[in-house]
Amino acid sequence: MPRAIYNGTVIAETDQFEEVEGNVYFPRDSLREGAFERSDHTTVCGWKGTANYFHVVVDGQRCDNAAWTYESPLPAAARIKDYVAFWKNVRVER
Repeated sequence: MPRAIYNGTVIAETDQFEEVEGNVYFPRDSLREGAFERSDHTTVCGWKGTANYFHVVVDGQRCDNAAWTYESPLPAAARIKDYVAFWKNVRVER
């Protein structure tokens, strides 16, 4: 079961995930409550659409823009709508 870990704390864990371009996408309901702050940062992917970012915060340690989601993905990426992926200092284990 994949899980995402930041600062020694599991911040997401699920057995219902999607994998796209080597990234594990977790459903939002698998995220640890209180560990995410919405960011103003966005990026655009030509086939997925606009990604919205979150800062990850655990025990006072914040990792800026370490999680992203596609809230309104383009049709080709519809299966990851409202799923969240991680990078930077967030470790994803399987």
